[in-house]
Amino acid sequence: MAGKTKKQVAGAKHGYEFGGPLGATGITFGLPVLLYLFSFSCNDVSGCPSPSLLRPKSLDLEILKQEVGWPEDGIWGLGSWEATGWTLAYYLFSAILYAVLPATRTEGAVLATGGRLKYKFNAFASSVFTLVLCAAGTIAQGVEFPVWTFIADNYIQILTANILIAYALATFVYVRSFSVKPGNREHRALAAGGHTGNLIYDFYIGRELNPRVVLPLVGEIDIKEWMELRPGMLGWILLNCAHIAKQYRLHGYVTDSIVFITAVQTLYVLDGQFMEPAILTTIDIIADGFGFMLSFGDLVWVPFMYTQQTRYLAVHPKSLGPLGLAGVGAVLAAAFAIFRLSNSQKNTFRTNPNDPSVAHLKYIETKAGTRLLVSGWWGVARHINYLGDWLQAWPYSLPTGLAGYQILSAGTKATGAVTMLDGREVVGGDAEGWGMLFTYFYVVYFAVLLVHRDGRDDEKCSRKYGEDWEKYKKIVRWKIVPYVY
Repeated sequence: MAGKTKKQVAGAKHGYEFGGPLGATGITFGLPVLLYLFSFSCNDVSGCPSPSLLRPKSLDLEILKQEVGWPEDGIWGLGSWEATGWTLAYYLFSAILYAVLPATRTEGAVLATGGRLKYKFNAFASSVFTLVLCAAGTIAQGVEFPVWTFIADNYIQILTANILIAYALATFVYVRSFSVKPGNREHRALAAGGHTGNLIYDFYIGRELNPRVVLPLVGEIDIKEWMELRPGMLGWILLNCAHIAKQYRLHGYVTDSIVFITAVQTLYVLDGQFMEPAILTTIDIIADGFGFMLSFGDLVWVPFMYTQQTRYLAVHPKSLGPLGLAGVGAVLAAAFAIFRLSNSQKNTFRTNPNDPSVAHLKYIETKAGTRLLVSGWWGVARHINYLGDWLQAWPYSLPTGLAGYQILSAGTKATGAVTMLDGREVVGGDAEGWGMLFTYFYVVYFAVLLVHRDGRDDEKCSRKYGEDWEKYKKIVRWKIVPYVY
């Protein structure tokens, strides 16, 4: 009975998501533009946001270009062969570490084809190895360590390189997905909602479920899982560290706020990588194809959008003090506990329901052959882990305060200004508050993302479990926030 249900589910029709082809087009070509807008509008040349943006009626394009640090050679200056080369070298280095470092191996969930894919996990070891090398370089050369200075000096060009890689990778897996044949020995399969026949939508959402590639000397790589937890996640840490070094080069000191954000985000990344096998139970791995959505999200959106706070603080330093640190630390601790404990409980129950820590939990036995928890963390809300994940976003943004700054010439002697080592002065001025568009964007975006993800998951589970899912929702009423939503 269970096998029959799974076959029916695999063949179920899926409607469009993310606004269909129009939404996919907007996201595919709009998000890279948004990242460029963030990168130029909040800068270390004139302010955050640039002064001209605060006076749109008198905006002069040539003056704006000077204020945002627009490249002298125009759009071609957004990229460089050097930055692209070193970015590709970074990916190659990550692949080499994947091949040579010790790893654990496990099998994924049962596929619609009836088989299981094997996975190799050592993202945590790879990141620790890389960070130790960078720490050694920093001890030896200080904030002038070439990795930190290169990132700071070529930030836009590195962003461009990763955008191009994301587009190229999405194109590669899209074209290659047409070679998937029924009954193949490799258990290659198309994602249920990724082969609608609309080119732009399928390119965005991802046609193939688990695309894999075999590289010389490296071996087989599961592209989706590998990209999810490796180059972009480690890049998140490295960009933060580069911003810390930049703050010291600009001001001669490092503030507790930028160190706090970097430390807790590093913990978040390393924790996720340490628990790497748990990714096999996520929607990304189980149901989503690998297309531009995940390619761009993993390689560009995460490392560059999620580091906006440290990028801001590198230029406009703020100190929290003991009480401030204790406050944001308490919020983070509570959020992390909700996120980690709930995810650990789910993963333990799925892998070993007889484990003493979860054997007492109540559940619904579904016709699909799986169990839905209705007690413990998962009896509080259907996605209680999302609440913990969202709450963690606040301590990342709160240290920036009422964000916004202007950069004034040396000798201005503005009231309350912070003076850089080169004499320039950083002051809130008319920009104060407007900078929150950049530093608190993550909180708003993450809320929208999680609500949307909850909706997607609800649709998938409704198709998979049918009336059992409706029964489950009557028992566990709240989606993410208990008694609220």
